[in-house]
Amino acid sequence: MFYHDRKLQFPVRVEKPNPQFARMLQQAIGGIEGEIRVCLQYLFQSWNARGPMKYRDMLLNTGTEEIAHIEMLATAVALNLEGASADVKEAMAKSDGAVGAVLGGTDVRHFLSAGLGAMAADANGVPFNGSWVVSSGNIAADMHANVMAEATGRVLATRLYEMTDDRGMKDMLAFLIARDTMHQNQWMA
Repeated sequence: MFYHDRKLQFPVRVEKPNPQFARMLQQAIGGIEGEIRVCLQYLFQSWNARGPMKYRDMLLNTGTEEIAHIEMLATAVALNLEGASADVKEAMAKSDGAVGAVLGGTDVRHFLSAGLGAMAADANGVPFNGSWVVSSGNIAADMHANVMAEATGRVLATRLYEMTDDRGMKDMLAFLIARDTMHQNQWMA
């Protein structure tokens, strides 16, 4: 059972909406190093855990927290898409063919399926692939896979942090980097 609170784990603000950055944030949601992957990985590992309950509980608690990270990133994608001014959208459409296609209506799936909101897909619109989820049934092997998953997630969040000058996005990404670091240390302990 999951409990939902009406507030985000960390407040998401966008000072300067940027549709191109929204597209980049999709990688942190549905990419191979994204939050959907680690969320499902931890949940399935917890449900498959046969050892001491403390490991199952730690995996389940961390997987549940990852749902909150998906929610934060999805909110950031939507705020970057819906709040962009006409000038910003026009400039992005001219400078990036993919953004132009989305904003111009030629990327029908992104518009029709998500209403210009977040999707369970990577930065190129490729849907999340469940084969990236590692749940071997061996707690030691799974912990090693989790260290790697958090390390690649942290690298991605750091790259996104360096790619934006929006203070609100930097604050959110700094929070996610800190949590990825904490989770990585947790799996190594």
